[in-house]
Amino acid sequence: MITQPVNPNAQPEVKKLLEYFNSIEGKSILTGQHTQTQKQEELLLIQKETGKLPAICGFELLSYSPNINLEGASESCITEVTENRDTLKLAMDWAEKGGILTFTWHWFSPVGGNDKSFYTEHTDFDASLALKDGTVENKAFKSDLDVIAGILEPFCEKHIPILWRPFHECEGGWFWWGAKGMDVARELYRFMFKYYTQHHHLDNLIWVWNNPRPEGYVGDEYCDIISRDQYPEPHKHGSFDDRYKELKAITKMDKGAAIAETGVIPGGDALKQDKTPWLWFMTWSKDFCLTENHNSFDALRELYSSDNAITLDKLPLLRQ
Repeated sequence: MITQPVNPNAQPEVKKLLEYFNSIEGKSILTGQHTQTQKQEELLLIQKETGKLPAICGFELLSYSPNINLEGASESCITEVTENRDTLKLAMDWAEKGGILTFTWHWFSPVGGNDKSFYTEHTDFDASLALKDGTVENKAFKSDLDVIAGILEPFCEKHIPILWRPFHECEGGWFWWGAKGMDVARELYRFMFKYYTQHHHLDNLIWVWNNPRPEGYVGDEYCDIISRDQYPEPHKHGSFDDRYKELKAITKMDKGAAIAETGVIPGGDALKQDKTPWLWFMTWSKDFCLTENHNSFDALRELYSSDNAITLDKLPLLRQ
């Protein structure tokens, strides 16, 4: 895979992590788990069942969205926002342990909306207008970007790389950033890339594109890693080789590929047999990890004990 970052000013730690990905590609897979609460119940469960922790921990930025309107919001929304607050303190702790970070942002719409306004059904925010200078939507869009840039800045100052996956699942219309189509979503991502690299100089970000559709591809010069999200039939563990090949077809360049979200964990034996070179997987939070509705704890133990699964204890020193 390509190890030269798309940001020419990327910090040395970014290049070092990309070089590490290159060294394991096709040989091992990094284990990952999304968390979104202070308690991080998922990590506690994984450690209890396997005696190990994932190499990659995912953190959620939803409660850091500036335009959250909880007036009349559902109990589910209020709970999700409340539980997610201040979790980035844990992200800093995770990085200090030597773990790898990835961030997801369920971005409450910059203007308007109610309840979980990252969903299209809960907002009338027009993403296409966010790209037009001088509009209310554009000003709010950039204002939100500035706020989140300030939240990311401490990680940049400490030279902590972040697998940054904005505008995820933009091939669909369920989130406001995908509601106006993939062309708009692609331009939102490109705008953020330029704004964060050239204006805010967030040179610790590893840019992860998250859309398996070739017609929506953001372009080789804008992403370091390509990825997709998937929620297969429960308990159907495999290498997901067909999904890998479909994703890799979006570009002719040798971009590393990852399962950025999954409801079902891969099978260690299947990965070895098929030699599918996923860089990492990240199991989604709550029910997908804490119950056996999607993954049995036996399957979890089997994967985490596999000799080709990289857990936190197997990570080399990636930062000084």
